[in-house]
Amino acid sequence: MILQAIRSIIFYFLFFLNTIILAIFLGTIALFKKRGRYEFGWALAKYWGFSTLFLLRYIVGIRTKIIGVENIPKTGCIIGAKHQSDWDIFAIFPLIGRPSFIAKKQLLNIPFFGWAARDFDTIPIDRSKGSEAIPDMIIEAKRAIKRGCKIVIFPEGTRKAPLAETNYRFGIAKIYQELNVPVVPVALNSGLFWGRNALVLWPGVATAKFLPPIKAGLKGEEMLKQLEETIEKHSNELILEAYKEGLTRPISGDFRQKLEKLKSNLSG
Repeated sequence: MILQAIRSIIFYFLFFLNTIILAIFLGTIALFKKRGRYEFGWALAKYWGFSTLFLLRYIVGIRTKIIGVENIPKTGCIIGAKHQSDWDIFAIFPLIGRPSFIAKKQLLNIPFFGWAARDFDTIPIDRSKGSEAIPDMIIEAKRAIKRGCKIVIFPEGTRKAPLAETNYRFGIAKIYQELNVPVVPVALNSGLFWGRNALVLWPGVATAKFLPPIKAGLKGEEMLKQLEETIEKHSNELILEAYKEGLTRPISGDFRQKLEKLKSNLSG
């Protein structure tokens, strides 16, 4: 426990140092250029993702496994991903070509980091407006699709602990209906190793699985139901697989009961 805590502190120090340096550099550039893709900037953004995964692998022992990249369409689409950890962003970001993440408006107001995020097609959403924020989000999403982006959204709106009660919001269904593009579900188990607001990170294989796209043209409710069922089924399978292989993190009695129940349900 103590050794892993020390390794986590070293990771966080290097991660924040790397992030701050890149944010200052890219944010400053963003202030003095027109919005749009530029290869050097995107190369640095991808470096941020890959370098973070490198630090996770060799300092705290979190390896990265990605399955099903072939399911990402070449044309415009929505990537609807489970969200358990900051790892999700770094694992998904470099694989999509030109992603456009939907993120809290407050994040884009952070000096340098927010300026850079805006320049990289990030779509802000003001959660304080509730459903009233959706029309503005749709307008920005349409513009992003026209620029050749793939829209990345976490349907539950925030990070959730593994096996926590789900809360899929209708916002992704509204965007799906308006854009008329397929949705790629993404299942993952990253919260087992890098939990929300966790001080200590635990070794293991964090896995993301891109699943076959849900076709365009369905009713919003039908798509959302299919998306939730698909993501949760495969996320649970990834969680159970990691549990069977052995977890190094401490497991509470309540969480172990959930894991054993899941094991019984899936095996039955």
